Amino acid sequence: MTLINSSSIETPDRAKNVEISIGNAIFETTRTHPFGITIKGLVGAESHDYLHDILLSEPCRESFFELIECEGLVICKNVRSDASSYRKVRGKSSHRKLSQAEYYHHDGCSCPTKPRVVEIRMPHQKVERNISTAIAPFPNVIKAMLVSLSKSSKIKSEFSELTDQFEKGDPPHFDQWDKIQGRITRMVRREFDAEACRSFFREVDDLAQAYVEPWEMGESRLMLNSHDDLTKTMQHRRAYQKPRGEHEQNGSLVKRWTAEET
Repeated sequence: MTLINSSSIETPDRAKNVEISIGNAIFETTRTHPFGITIKGLVGAESHDYLHDILLSEPCRESFFELIECEGLVICKNVRSDASSYRKVRGKSSHRKLSQAEYYHHDGCSCPTKPRVVEIRMPHQKVERNISTAIAPFPNVIKAMLVSLSKSSKIKSEFSELTDQFEKGDPPHFDQWDKIQGRITRMVRREFDAEACRSFFREVDDLAQAYVEPWEMGESRLMLNSHDDLTKTMQHRRAYQKPRGEHEQNGSLVKRWTAEET
């Protein structure tokens, strides 16, 4: 068993099932992806909302955020919560036009200070959700966007040198990555129609080994959104895993910037 407390953290081994301790509670966890950890629930106890009752409670809160910093992504399954701080995820996509949320981004990208941790949640509801949320490490996303673009006949020579730099393991400093990503996104939006653009980003998802598992009712995904070293952070996007159909019914998500709550 791996212990996690307020003074130290040992990241669980890459095993299928590991028990971790946060505060006085023990949780069953699993790893089914190259990054991140999934908390399946409490061991030997019941809590309909262990995320708030334990993990985000004052005694455990900072330890839980340290775990998110270590893992990049922590997924909490089987949580029932009616916390008032959640807000509906806004932004609409259409058959002919992508929403801003369909491009990889950090939340708060236009703000001077980005939120440290972002939580996206699928509340219990009548309608299932068929749209994925792709989550991937920032370095993986930038490299995957460059590599995917290099396969296109529309590539500009300015990106060839950057692709070589990333593939050789000597990329430009991460404080330039937002600008690089912005240039690629603008080019893709200009050159591709909506479904070709979505296809491009599905390829990026694959190359970046993004987490794109289907949403389950009562699931929360908490990701590291900001850090002094941005290479440790995650980006995310709304991801259509197949061509978008007209008038599809889909369950809705909620979101909040967890670490900034008081």
